[in-house]
Amino acid sequence: MKNYTSLLIGGLFLLFVSCTPTLDSNSARDDAFPRPGVVLEPNRYNVAFLIMDGVYNTELTAPYDIFQHTIFRDSIKAMNTFLVANTLAPITTFEGLQILPHFNYLSDSLPPIDILVVPSAEHHLDSDLEDDAMLRFIKEVAAQAQFITSHCDGAFVLAEAGLLRDKVSTTFPSDIAAMRIRYPDHDIREDVLFVHDGQYITSAGGAKSFEAALYLCEHLYGAEVARRLAQGLVIDWKLEEVPHLVIE
Repeated sequence: MKNYTSLLIGGLFLLFVSCTPTLDSNSARDDAFPRPGVVLEPNRYNVAFLIMDGVYNTELTAPYDIFQHTIFRDSIKAMNTFLVANTLAPITTFEGLQILPHFNYLSDSLPPIDILVVPSAEHHLDSDLEDDAMLRFIKEVAAQAQFITSHCDGAFVLAEAGLLRDKVSTTFPSDIAAMRIRYPDHDIREDVLFVHDGQYITSAGGAKSFEAALYLCEHLYGAEVARRLAQGLVIDWKLEEVPHLVIE
């Protein structure tokens, strides 16, 4: 009887193990986490922020703050802001915050993206540049979006996707030399905080990510709206005082 009981318990254990879902796939991982709610209002710009483990807080939250605050300005086409990643599992920033994405770009049906923001992340100079699925997603978005913006080393990701080859760009000041070495046929400028060339806006990043985001708002809405957005976040904003380059 004792042996029979042991066999029965062992069989039940094996049955339990065999029926327990694994977490080997993105979809399985996604099922384990709640999807944060997001309301995409009509007649607004859809602004997607591409995030991954190691994303830097400031390059994400600075433009997110600016763009999200457009909903408090009257008589403009405001912005819907949301986060996209290759998972719905929590993303851990370089500084240790955990953030839940709104969409998985590998498996979800995404809304049309008018503006894509690529914040910098810890591995944008190495392993992230080998992420073919991410690079393919960026290229697909670039084919239909109005603007693609990067902050700090996010410019490396855009360059690796082949989007900056005929454009003028910039990146984090101390990484300009490395970017020039990796992409010798690119026109990469220094001594500017951001560059706007056609569809692309690249910025030096850090706290200056605020300026690049405010510039895009001034480009879309005018100087007065940008000034009021800056004022709401206690930022002094005068475009003429910010070192930048606009390629006509």
